Amino acid sequence: MSAHSTDRKIRVAVLFGGRSGEHPISCATAAGVLRAIDRERYDVLPIGITPQGRWVLVADDPDALALTGGDLPHVPETGGDVVVVMDGEGGELVVTEPGTVPAALGDVDVVLPLLHGPFGEDGTLQGLLEMAGLPYVGSGVLASAVGMDKHYMKVVLAGHGLPVGPYTVIPPRLWRTDRAAALDAVAGLGLPVFVKPARGGSSLGISRVDRVEDLEAAVAAAQEHDPKVIVEAALPGREIECAVLQGRGDDAPRTALPGEIVVTEHAFYDFESKYLDGDHVRLRCPADLSEETSDRVRRLAAEAFDALGCEGLARVDFFVDGTTVTINEVNTMPGFTPFSMYPLMWERTGVAYPDLVDELVQLALARPTGLR
Repeated sequence: MSAHSTDRKIRVAVLFGGRSGEHPISCATAAGVLRAIDRERYDVLPIGITPQGRWVLVADDPDALALTGGDLPHVPETGGDVVVVMDGEGGELVVTEPGTVPAALGDVDVVLPLLHGPFGEDGTLQGLLEMAGLPYVGSGVLASAVGMDKHYMKVVLAGHGLPVGPYTVIPPRLWRTDRAAALDAVAGLGLPVFVKPARGGSSLGISRVDRVEDLEAAVAAAQEHDPKVIVEAALPGREIECAVLQGRGDDAPRTALPGEIVVTEHAFYDFESKYLDGDHVRLRCPADLSEETSDRVRRLAAEAFDALGCEGLARVDFFVDGTTVTINEVNTMPGFTPFSMYPLMWERTGVAYPDLVDELVQLALARPTGLR
């Protein structure tokens, strides 16, 4: 990390957009963070990644990135290209434009990567920042990659003795060479099932399947987002989420009061109900749970955070059926949109949105890059 003097603000590069299908949700997350971050303390440098993968300077305008009226925001193709200087020392970004001399953007103290999905949340970006020696908010390479891949996430969680539901994985080669075997494995789960891209988020490409004859179409829909597909048995119970925040120093992870998602007029908590149809979704926080069950959810959330080796933040999703608590998944970069549960859970636990952003940046500044 480049040392910043006490007579200047801490420089934060806010990175958003990206190549995944969750590009607009990343933009909306950035809109929320750009509004909330303390401008008295931080000098903010907004950098967007276009759907084609260009890094560009973006106007510091949260309204242009917000979800409004169902419109999905995106990073514009205009603006100079931003290049990360890969000298391992950290701190420098350069902007280039045709016909001009490359210009340094000045030292960057920390990167706040607000990307969701592949090529941002899955360890690829984290590896780039590690090689550049740039401190960043959130989990490192391995935890990000495992958190993004629902298959290996469940393997790791189960290996640590944590409760996960029944599932099967359909790798692309198996689907091409022995489709019958793949469908037999799914049949062993019973119906209904949820068919998902193994490395996706924001409920993109997910289908609930109640009839065997609909399975192949559901797999095809998931493969539009990821050639690797995971199929999960439908579990009874309520959808409960718990926000986790890394402890300071060697302190244990902190957990917020759990929240509950209540969906009406949708088969499940899909992309539309998450981001476009807030009228039919209620986010309850704290969730109506017994003290014993709430404590169990929070304890399992912290254990899942540690099992994956997460840093910074994560949201752990559960199914709760009476006293039975099952982990559904771990999200290492949960959304910060106006409809998102993560900041709401912390707000109801006593941590305001701007303070939450500040704490995440401070946690990133306090840790070294490289092996740790």
